Amino acid sequence: MRILLANDDGYLAPGIQAMRVALDPLGEVTTVAPDRNKSGASHSLTLSHPIHVRNHGERVWSVEGTPTDCVNIALSGLLDERPDMVVSGINDGPNMGDDVLYSGTVAAAIEGRHLGEPAIAVSMASFEPQHFACAARAVVDIVTHLREVPLPTDTILNINVPDLPYEHMKGFKATRLGSRHPSENATRMMSPRGETLFWIGAAGDVSDAGEGTDFSATEAGWISVTPLTTDLTRRDGIAPVSDWLTRLNTGTKGTAT
Repeated sequence: MRILLANDDGYLAPGIQAMRVALDPLGEVTTVAPDRNKSGASHSLTLSHPIHVRNHGERVWSVEGTPTDCVNIALSGLLDERPDMVVSGINDGPNMGDDVLYSGTVAAAIEGRHLGEPAIAVSMASFEPQHFACAARAVVDIVTHLREVPLPTDTILNINVPDLPYEHMKGFKATRLGSRHPSENATRMMSPRGETLFWIGAAGDVSDAGEGTDFSATEAGWISVTPLTTDLTRRDGIAPVSDWLTRLNTGTKGTAT
């Protein structure tokens, strides 16, 4: 089995190192990851200039770009052979609820799926994780299963693992995304040269951590496994939008829902 390993914390991050150690017995693992921390990069691609790629030994590459750049370059020219799966992580911190909109970890997995390969994203449900090896062990169980039962072609798995010893975890649970309140306001400041600067505000508190959410599962000691679709179309919204567009086309005002 050939596995492409990426992340958004950088190729030297402890999470990706633990993930590689755990995955190595399954086959040939190739790391292609950012050369530094690129958290919050979402699904951005670098289009303004060429991207430096550096080799750091057998099947380890760093990329001067985003997590999406890493997977795109790996699958579209860097690797001689296509991988059987893309694994993104283990992220240093959770990617639950609205976090997935900003997450470079999740975006790397989505890029892998978009380019035709099964993909999963893996994160620790703690901002100061201690048990990366335990999360990696859980991911090995999932990857081993997915070799026999592949994911649908429009699906990735977003996995969040409690920061617990493996024997203390309750197991795996299928979940939905929870949600957060809006982020805090940006903080304005001035540079020594009198320039206006801003720090982006912290993520909002959790607003939906109800039964069935990723927040609820990890809090209770379960490994949260949320299937995400790469098709962003809200299919039940097509008919109402079509209705008010028809009225708009005929000169009658309508209300979108």
